[in-house]
Amino acid sequence: MDALPSDTPRAAAKDATTWPLPRSTRALQGLFLLALVFAVREARPLLAPVLIAVTLTLALAPAVRALHRQGIPASVGALLLVLALLLSTLTVATSLARPAARWWEAAPTTVAQLLEQLEKLREAVPGLGRPAPAPRSGRLPAATPAPDPLKDKLASEGVALTGLVLAHSFSFLLSASATVILTYFLLASEHWLLRRTVEALPRRRTRALLLGGVRAAQREISRYIGALALINSAVGLLTTLALWMLGLPNPTLWGFLAALFCFIPYIGPMAMMAMLLLAGISSFDPGPQVFGPMLAFMAIHAVESNLVSPFIVGQRLSLSALSVFLSVLFWGWLWGIVGALIAVPLLIILRSLSRRRRSLRLLRFYLEGDHCAPPPSMRSLLRAPPRPKPRSRYT
Repeated sequence: MDALPSDTPRAAAKDATTWPLPRSTRALQGLFLLALVFAVREARPLLAPVLIAVTLTLALAPAVRALHRQGIPASVGALLLVLALLLSTLTVATSLARPAARWWEAAPTTVAQLLEQLEKLREAVPGLGRPAPAPRSGRLPAATPAPDPLKDKLASEGVALTGLVLAHSFSFLLSASATVILTYFLLASEHWLLRRTVEALPRRRTRALLLGGVRAAQREISRYIGALALINSAVGLLTTLALWMLGLPNPTLWGFLAALFCFIPYIGPMAMMAMLLLAGISSFDPGPQVFGPMLAFMAIHAVESNLVSPFIVGQRLSLSALSVFLSVLFWGWLWGIVGALIAVPLLIILRSLSRRRRSLRLLRFYLEGDHCAPPPSMRSLLRAPPRPKPRSRYT
């Protein structure tokens, strides 16, 4: 009779060292993943410029290669693209400097008007108004009115927001400078870096998968960002025109904010609607007209998201709505507005990787949603598979 593997001392020692490992390994992997998430959150000043530069490099690399085919060196083509990006950003910032300055000067008055309108709305709602003063009796002096905690809180938050913006201006300029410089170096040396990386891989199939994945990610990200920039520019222009017709102050500034916030799926337009509602409350008298700016942007965004974007972007670049929302939610919690802006490009990179890895096939189905091969029906999944016929021991 053959002895079981655990009967020998060597097999027993092997079982003792292999069987407890999977559970402890999974626990260690979970702890490592959790520690990595918080480490990435704390390393935002260092990693955010790197990821933004990598995203811009993937988006602009096809243009650099196109210029290189025309005889322009990669370093010169990268410099031209970075300068064009900087000039367009400075042009937009210069055109918005005057409306932003007017808004900044009128900020105290705007906040006071907003508080006044909110006070009127509170008085109109039962139970939310300011508590009534205590009745006077005899010759006692009039009691001082009770403090309004909501009004004081809003005023203090406005002052804190001003100090926060001024405190983070230097760090923003430093991060923006690092992003621009790193983007240029990555664009200028993109071909060299990719060639060295492919050369370091031993297997030819792995080299082909890496090269195909990088090229596919570059094409998809460049198409996605280009299409989204075109669509959001039209949204910002239409929003500016609609708000100008409604008489909202600084319509150009609001149009630029609408174009910028539309780069953040789902959460950005919702935040823009809330901001336009507050702008309408502070700019117009109480009435239906306070909802005009918000409703105008809501109509423009509804046409864009349901008709224009599906036609221009197409199914090839579209992702699952659930995966996009979770990615924006996760990266927005991790890095704020910067993380929310790069959430979708990072999701496109992950989808490009999952298309070329058989072990990530299930992840690809979740990322692409209904646009990939449809899953089988529930009845076919629950149907018991046919039992194989027993084989004879003599065959």
